[in-house]
Amino acid sequence: MKNTLEKKTVVKMTPQPTTIAHQIRPVLAMLGEDPHREGLVKTPERYEKALRFITSGYRADLSQIVNGALFDCKCDEMVIIRDIEFFSTCEHHLLPFFGKIHVAYLPKDKVIGLSKVPRIVDMFARRLQLQERLTQQVAEAIEEVISPRGVGVLCEAQHFCMMMRGVEKQGSTTVTSTMLGSFRKSKATRDEFLSLVHRNK
Repeated sequence: MKNTLEKKTVVKMTPQPTTIAHQIRPVLAMLGEDPHREGLVKTPERYEKALRFITSGYRADLSQIVNGALFDCKCDEMVIIRDIEFFSTCEHHLLPFFGKIHVAYLPKDKVIGLSKVPRIVDMFARRLQLQERLTQQVAEAIEEVISPRGVGVLCEAQHFCMMMRGVEKQGSTTVTSTMLGSFRKSKATRDEFLSLVHRNK
């Protein structure tokens, strides 16, 4: 009897390149550029390398950043690390925003190594972000690591999505804050933090 089942042809699919650089080349063409001209030939690879760096916070780990740099201390005065520069990327337009973050906390039993606070800021800044979320994440990380009596974080930033497009306002600054523990409960604590942050400016 004749076999009526037809042989199925197996089509081998060629795996598509999944690098960011490969995806960027057609984007350059869609913008009206020639991806093969001299100045752009290596741009996709450079862009991928840069993008992986500015989003490296996704691959950072809080415990590895702190790395045991916690120290017993009976200090009950406010600790402030101000003017921590940061660069981040707005998740709405994929454009940069940048500025300074000021971090303060009231120790209970421990203090954290001073260099660790800017590293914590970078961990969250080097992601696709909202300024409001960035401010909150930094405060919650400090609270998680040392369980202080309170944490205050103030963020002042300028956004390229407002400067280069849209309303095109170059001088505007966006300010966000997160207050936890004593900083939320006590107006005097908040006022002390804000006055020390802006002193001599």
